[in-house]
Amino acid sequence: MNDAAGAQGARIAGVDPITVEVIGSALSSITEEMGEALIRASYSTNIKERRDCSTALFDIHGNTLCQAEHIPMHLGSFIGLIPHILKRHPMEQMRPGDVFCGNDAYEGGGTHLPDIVLAEPIFVDGSIIAWAVNLAHHADFADRGHAHIYQEGLRIPPIRLYRAGELQRDVQELILLNCQVPRERLSDLRAQMAANRLGVQRMQALCAKYGREIVLDASAALQDYAERKMRAGIAAMPDGTYCFADVYDCPEIDGELAVSCEITISGDEMHLHFDAPRQVRAGLNMTYTALLSTVYYTVKTLVDPTVLPNAGLARPLHVTAPEGSAVNCVHPAAVNGRLSLCQRVVDLIHGALAAAVPERVIAACNGACFSITFAGHQPRDNAIWVYLETIGGGSGARATKDGLDGVHVHMTNTSNLPVEALEIEYPLTLLRYELVDGSGGPGKQRGGMGLRRIYRAEADCRVRVDGSRLLSPPWGLFGGLPGGKSSVVLNGGAVPFDHGSGALRPGEIIEVVTGGSGGYGPPEQRDRNAVGSDLAEGRLDATTARGAYGF
Repeated sequence: MNDAAGAQGARIAGVDPITVEVIGSALSSITEEMGEALIRASYSTNIKERRDCSTALFDIHGNTLCQAEHIPMHLGSFIGLIPHILKRHPMEQMRPGDVFCGNDAYEGGGTHLPDIVLAEPIFVDGSIIAWAVNLAHHADFADRGHAHIYQEGLRIPPIRLYRAGELQRDVQELILLNCQVPRERLSDLRAQMAANRLGVQRMQALCAKYGREIVLDASAALQDYAERKMRAGIAAMPDGTYCFADVYDCPEIDGELAVSCEITISGDEMHLHFDAPRQVRAGLNMTYTALLSTVYYTVKTLVDPTVLPNAGLARPLHVTAPEGSAVNCVHPAAVNGRLSLCQRVVDLIHGALAAAVPERVIAACNGACFSITFAGHQPRDNAIWVYLETIGGGSGARATKDGLDGVHVHMTNTSNLPVEALEIEYPLTLLRYELVDGSGGPGKQRGGMGLRRIYRAEADCRVRVDGSRLLSPPWGLFGGLPGGKSSVVLNGGAVPFDHGSGALRPGEIIEVVTGGSGGYGPPEQRDRNAVGSDLAEGRLDATTARGAYGF
């Protein structure tokens, strides 16, 4: 932080800018170390292999100090938790070693129930100075309906899991009794505890080194600096009102939902209004905190990716949506699959701001968090097993580069599970795992390709698929053509697949194809050598090449 604005803000806070920079880097290191501890200590494949978790530090009021570079969506569960804790539990009654646990979308600040958050107050000199917080996606609440929140799993308001360092065993037993695979849940909760304890120790050591007041002043200065950077980036964008509309589909609903956004840039502030139909009787609805985290991620990446990931970046942003709509739902809407609609909100923002900053936006990505969940009984001991994975797809073409193939995009940042880890732990066999030729939209810059995964059940199981872009393709930008759509087929189409759910017998298969992504710019402008390379390496099929490029 060497610019004049950063230095001025640091001096106002009473801390020199070099110390502010050092403490900011220390906060980032703490959250990253917490994340690695959580991943390495966890038990379930969803966390230890797919890294479906996040860590952060918050100030005493619940403002983000720093979030590790894990999953942007998880900020939606973080930002609501601390205020809900403080509403229920007076700060003066908290003690070192207290740990609060929550996941509820309406009374706990969460965005869906599998994301269980643990928060521990950090005490220095007898008073709370910050919070260590982490989230792990507990892939457990499977084979359920999604008509409303009561069907989706155990709702946990912010409650003490530990009191002054002592485990509240009755609370833990209540949670585990409502889980299908309690051994996994217990081990992952212990890993979450270890991660927070590490964060507490590191933060206390930082205060011991620099002094409590210096750390607090630097934390405030970092938030102010992020605000100034965000305002400067917005001010550099052309003023005006920008609109975009799209449609959203998923296996749970028939047809498509119309979604849209209107973005107004005025000076150094940005107003974003989203519109969507009323919340639906399906698990795709978004809470307001889910909408906020989506907006914060997207605008940050477009305005200035170097803006620090703290609460200051949100100050110039004003976000609205009709209450009770699918993008700002109210109790008791189901929310389990909210991430796919969040991905569509990202596309809306990119589509709207394409007219303002065409060189920064990308074409539509695969448009979903395509997930598949299997649940059944292990043949060897009849124990319940639950397996969840999310599958990557195409990432949209950029102004100067092709899109990425077979990756997770935007609000999710997890990994595709290695085949070996899948087949060792679960009665499933992966028959095919490949990129889908021709699914990247043609353009001056080609869109990224989607993925195909074909699973064979080795035991009776239930299966559920969440995703999108089954009906509408990911759009291209500035003359770029659309990418390929997604699809789901059970046993060659012979097995009934009712709104994303079905059953598999041993030997039966399910094929999942994720969407590609849109191209950028007219395809005729693409260099013929690049097209030939795509053909040779299987990234483009011959039919598309002939139609779009004249090959």
